[in-house]
Amino acid sequence: MDCAKVGRFIFHLRKEKGLTQQQVADLLNISNKTISKWECGLGCPDVTLWSELSAVLGADIQKMLEGKLDPNLPDVGKIDKIRFYVCPGCGNILTSTGNASISCCGRKLRPLNPVPHTAEHEITVQEMDLDYYISICHDMMKDHYITFVAYVLYDRVFLVRLYPEQSAEVRIPMIKKGGDLYLYCTKHGLQKYSDLCN
Repeated sequence: MDCAKVGRFIFHLRKEKGLTQQQVADLLNISNKTISKWECGLGCPDVTLWSELSAVLGADIQKMLEGKLDPNLPDVGKIDKIRFYVCPGCGNILTSTGNASISCCGRKLRPLNPVPHTAEHEITVQEMDLDYYISICHDMMKDHYITFVAYVLYDRVFLVRLYPEQSAEVRIPMIKKGGDLYLYCTKHGLQKYSDLCN
C-alpha cells in the first residue's frame, strides 16, 4: 500500500466533506496527530479503522486502499440507458443512468440484463381514468413473485415495488404514448416490454 497516495486521498476526501483533522479524529476516537500522520504519508490507518473511516469520509474502502477514485463520465441524461440493480441480501432496488459502482450489503452489484418477456409473464394493459392499469399473469408466492415494475419514458422513471401478498398489478399515470416497461421476477430476472402503450 502506498501510504503517501492513501494520505493524499484521505486529505482530499476530508476537505471535500469540509471536515477538520480534529473532527475526523473525534469521530474515530483517535488523536488529530494520527490524521496528520496519515495525510503526510507517514503511515496508513490501522485495519480496524478502515470501516469507520470509510463511513466518515463517504468513500468505498477498496477505493480508499487504492488511494484514488475513478470518476464516471458525466451523466448526459439518457434515461433510456437506465440500469437496474437488485441486492441479493436485502432486496433493495437501485438504478443508474450510466456506468456506476453500486454496492449494497457489502456486495458490489452488477446491472441486471433485461431479456424479452416470456409467455409466463404476459401482461395486459387497459386505460382507466388517467392511468394505465397493467396486470401481469403471475402468481405472487413468497419464493416466486414480481419484485418491481418500472415504466421508463423520456425523462422519467415510474417504479412500483410489489410484495408477495399483493396482486401482480400496477397503475401508471398516462404521460405520453411509448416507453418501456420492465418487471423483475425473483426467479426469471429482469424482463422488458418495449413501446408498451403505443
